[in-house]
Amino acid sequence: METEFETPSWDYFYQLCLELGEAVKKSSFEPEILLGISRGGLIPLRILSDVLPEATVATVRIEFYQDIAKTMQEPRITQQVSVDVKGRRVLVVDDVADTGKSLAVLKDDLREKDSGEVRIATVYYKPWSIVKPDYYVRDTDKWIIFPHERRETVFKLASSCLENGGNLNEIEKKLIKCGLEPLLVKRFLGDFME
Repeated sequence: METEFETPSWDYFYQLCLELGEAVKKSSFEPEILLGISRGGLIPLRILSDVLPEATVATVRIEFYQDIAKTMQEPRITQQVSVDVKGRRVLVVDDVADTGKSLAVLKDDLREKDSGEVRIATVYYKPWSIVKPDYYVRDTDKWIIFPHERRETVFKLASSCLENGGNLNEIEKKLIKCGLEPLLVKRFLGDFME
């Protein structure tokens, strides 16, 4: 089955992040720490920090994805949580709850660190995720090409296409058809070929 893509624009993604922050703000939960999962959660983390400015901003890095829709066996934390979470209310922030495995690993890690209440906020939620976020704005079953990862995605798709005997014209047409800006697609494919 061919992968379907969703390609939110910067403006649309920004709007979704604002909506996510407002959903948290309207709830009874008052996070002391906004914990962004690097790398995908860093953009939403920054935007949520504007909506929830009282919270401390922190990061953690979890590696799981190797390629488009391809993961390692298990996610692993490669950069520990950047602040002490003991006894503190934590809002975990990411761009998408896809498999949910990274979120589950992080939730366990925070529990081991004796954090206070932990809630999860993701911009997107996929129905098969093993962790359902406490807050999310949009659900989808498509592969999302976020505005902050366009170049990376074009490179991975181009590499996969060539490895499987395809040609870059096919990828170019597909990416433009799914909503990516033609000038960016051409630029990134040019960069890829250098």
